[in-house]
Amino acid sequence: MPMYKVRPVHGARGAVLAEQLPTCMYRLPNVHRSAPPAAAPAQDYGALKDIVINANPSLPPLSLLVLHSLLCERYKILSAVHTHSSVKSVPENLLKCFGEQTKQQPRQEYQLGFTLIWKDVLKPQMKFSIQTMCPIEGEGNIARFLFSLLGQKYSAVTSTLIDSWVDTTIFQLKEGSSKEKGAVLRSMNAALGKTSWLVGNELTVADIVAWCALQQTGSASAAPANVQKWMKACENLAPFTSVIKLLK
Repeated sequence: MPMYKVRPVHGARGAVLAEQLPTCMYRLPNVHRSAPPAAAPAQDYGALKDIVINANPSLPPLSLLVLHSLLCERYKILSAVHTHSSVKSVPENLLKCFGEQTKQQPRQEYQLGFTLIWKDVLKPQMKFSIQTMCPIEGEGNIARFLFSLLGQKYSAVTSTLIDSWVDTTIFQLKEGSSKEKGAVLRSMNAALGKTSWLVGNELTVADIVAWCALQQTGSASAAPANVQKWMKACENLAPFTSVIKLLK
């Protein structure tokens, strides 16, 4: 069907008829009207951000316990430890690795939830947003994520050095051959002869992961002089205290 009906331009006896044609095919809104008021920002209504980590009690991820202590210094955290049915028994000290929990307040009073589940898994697994996030696997990767919640900002060069030390620690110092472990200790000794920490003059996730790896592999006693001095500096910091208690 035609969109408009137009009469013939010639009427009776040759008269020309005027026809009023539309000036616009569709009616459009006025673009010069004032913009509608902006919507009010969404409210959180006390929603708790949950960190859930699955880890094997036969090889506890010590660096994640240190990072939990550091996060507790910055955030108000609701901590919990559970045991999955895939694990028959868990040592008492691992069940209390977050210390004695005080009387819990309503969930909305906390900023973060930190739940550790002892489970029969090959590698530690973590979810931050339970419903939408794919798991992060591996102690080093989880440690990087948790440390990022502390808000430190680094240059691209510094970030690359930190990542390199974390990978070197996990894949060579912790999981490598005796030859690889020796090479890492020599590299650490050389780096710590120039700076107080592995990367620069402040503690980073590289120091946390490396210190914990030395404890778990039994390489601490054989470490060279600069590494020994650095280890004592780590142990003088409060977040390492809970891990030292676990090792005794």
